[in-house]
Amino acid sequence: MSRSGKGGSSWTDARVTTAGALAMCLSAPGQTAAVSVFVDPMAAELGVSRTAVSTAYLVGTLAGAAALPVVGRVMDRRGARPVLLAIGAVFGAVLVGLSAVSGLVGLTAGFVGIRFAGQGALTLVATTLVAYYVQRRLGTAIGIVTAVGSAGISLVPIGLEALIAEHGFRTAWFVQGVAVWVLIVPIALAGVPRRSRAPGPEAEVTPRKTGRSGAARQVVRVPMFWVLCGGVGVLALVGTALTFHQVDVLGERGLTPAEAAATFLPQTVSGLTSTLLIGMVLDRVSPRPVMVGSMLMLVAALVMGGFLAPGWGAVLYGIALGVANNSFRTVEAAALPRYFGTETIGEIRGIVHMITVAASAVGPVLLALGHAAVGTYRPLLLVLIVLPVGLIVGVLLVREPRPRPAEPHPAPGPAAGHGCGGGG
Repeated sequence: MSRSGKGGSSWTDARVTTAGALAMCLSAPGQTAAVSVFVDPMAAELGVSRTAVSTAYLVGTLAGAAALPVVGRVMDRRGARPVLLAIGAVFGAVLVGLSAVSGLVGLTAGFVGIRFAGQGALTLVATTLVAYYVQRRLGTAIGIVTAVGSAGISLVPIGLEALIAEHGFRTAWFVQGVAVWVLIVPIALAGVPRRSRAPGPEAEVTPRKTGRSGAARQVVRVPMFWVLCGGVGVLALVGTALTFHQVDVLGERGLTPAEAAATFLPQTVSGLTSTLLIGMVLDRVSPRPVMVGSMLMLVAALVMGGFLAPGWGAVLYGIALGVANNSFRTVEAAALPRYFGTETIGEIRGIVHMITVAASAVGPVLLALGHAAVGTYRPLLLVLIVLPVGLIVGVLLVREPRPRPAEPHPAPGPAAGHGCGGGG
């Protein structure tokens, strides 16, 4: 596992980046885009309303988010490989279990499992393991993982739609579960090195006396950490709300359902392109201007969502929303190890992902309630502009932490706790 010499380092970077991208693709069954194609057939067969399924999904998302900081903490102490294998085993089991669901209680439990293991934990592991190992061009590596993962997540619903139409939703859940089980093992064993992270050039430095949990507590006192959390939270809330209600929001502006759905294409293309470009940019410049740009694009999307007309206005809306969603998430994944090192990056990013998942659950409900109250989406869309504008103010006013050097490499296992007794 030596990384001495450029060849070894490049090979490790490449296989870890590939493993992260493939793991991100495997999170698709737990993502909203894939779950959305199951809603109507499950509601019909189980004899429950679409509202009941949506409520179960909300409960599952919020409950699943709560455990993500624990997943990150375990990954910091035990390494990425065993956690990736464990999450894959759990995720596959939950997906297989959903193939036998018979009522709303079981459905809610299944949603807890797939939102925790799929959208939450597997996504967390996929991006965090890159932060563990890649020391040069981390932004580029994060951009590749996010772009490939987003592309895979976008394509999976197409196959699922056909599978459900031909064989039913139960078979589709079962096939996804088996696929996760089969694919996660080679990804983890071939793509993730045994050691918990790459040894940095300062491996002989004495560990800080604060220990892991102490270091994490220091990070959450830094204002820029909460600016980053706020940014991904705003994007999760607003972006998920606009995506979930996209057909209805754009239908209010005169688009047909087919035209509204077609805006996902420029949204996906612009998101993938911006992810790759911003990843490379972040290897050379401060994350601050990218954060401001992301929030400005979200403001543009909110304004266009309330006033656009069919045609190019819808295309520009899709581009703005795609750039906003993908750019800030790339910043978060690259900026946290840049600012705070990798000693407790799993636990730190677990907190961020908990906020992201919880916000994504609240957004669609909030927008639906606003529409029900006034009969149109435009007023609430304009009110929501306050959130990205507030983030821009925070980015400009909060002091940027000094970039951290590479961290010492603790071997995985109980001894990696730097003096912290027991597994917390």
